[in-house]
Amino acid sequence: MFAAYAARFDRDQPLNALELGDRPEPEARADWAVVDVRAASLNHHDLWSLRGVGLDAEALPMTLGCDAAGVDEDGNEVLVYSVIGATGHGVGPTERRTLLSEKYQGTLAERVAVPRWNVLPKPKELSFEEAACLPTAWLTAYRMLFTNAGVRPGDSVLVQGAGGGVATAAVVLGAAAGLRMLVTSRDAAKRERAVALGAEAAFESGARLPRRVDAVLETVGAATWSHSVKSLRPGGTLVISGATSGQAPPSAELNRIFFLELKVVGSTMGSREELASLASFCAAKGIRPVIDTVLPLDRAREGFARMAAGEQFGKIVLTM
Repeated sequence: MFAAYAARFDRDQPLNALELGDRPEPEARADWAVVDVRAASLNHHDLWSLRGVGLDAEALPMTLGCDAAGVDEDGNEVLVYSVIGATGHGVGPTERRTLLSEKYQGTLAERVAVPRWNVLPKPKELSFEEAACLPTAWLTAYRMLFTNAGVRPGDSVLVQGAGGGVATAAVVLGAAAGLRMLVTSRDAAKRERAVALGAEAAFESGARLPRRVDAVLETVGAATWSHSVKSLRPGGTLVISGATSGQAPPSAELNRIFFLELKVVGSTMGSREELASLASFCAAKGIRPVIDTVLPLDRAREGFARMAAGEQFGKIVLTM
């Protein structure tokens, strides 16, 4: 079958490690399902894999991709939950959790095998392309907002770095839930688009806000950490799920954190139940994931290059 996969690692030029071509068909082992992939979306996780972060050389070649929507063996339209081993379903009871494309072959292929527990019904209201955006970036945003930020309708939330998959998801989901969403970006066009999606206001990266917020969603890391901490009201919550600009900020702002009794909460992905709730929320409220580009799988290199350059606004989706 045709797939996009990591054939080697290249820390400086990750696209040099990307290959497109034939890979073995997935195994239909006991209690696992083989899904015909109709659409899969890209995540920065895929670029990190090409750099060799979170992926062992012994696992190569590794089909990339965490997210997928497709059709199971019985003809059902399904959504794939990308965390394998979270509860022991389909794997050993002591196996640590991994994302698809870390230990098990990923979704950027014509077919993917996952434990049957990891297969959920796809909402009929969402296309395959839209549904394929949910399992990683949109699920991460959903958990950050509704599980870890501790916010309620009417509260204000700052999202750092408008344009990425998690950031755009957070704006759309938060606005639909009655939260007052603020965003930052260095790009004026991305700030305008974020406001069009439902953000109350958008600011230059690092700009002083008109008021302090109840929560900050942080995926950028070192470049925005100080601004995130300084933007919180006393007792506010900073939820972090990534550090694309690095994990070592110039100042940790520890004095401000303890003096203002701020909460710093780590957040990784979400549960299968949260994915089901997210899908139901999107269907019920008419929410549609923001898609930047749709490309056929054989043009995956273009999608990876766009993501690596930070040019996208929303998700990049590959179709099979």
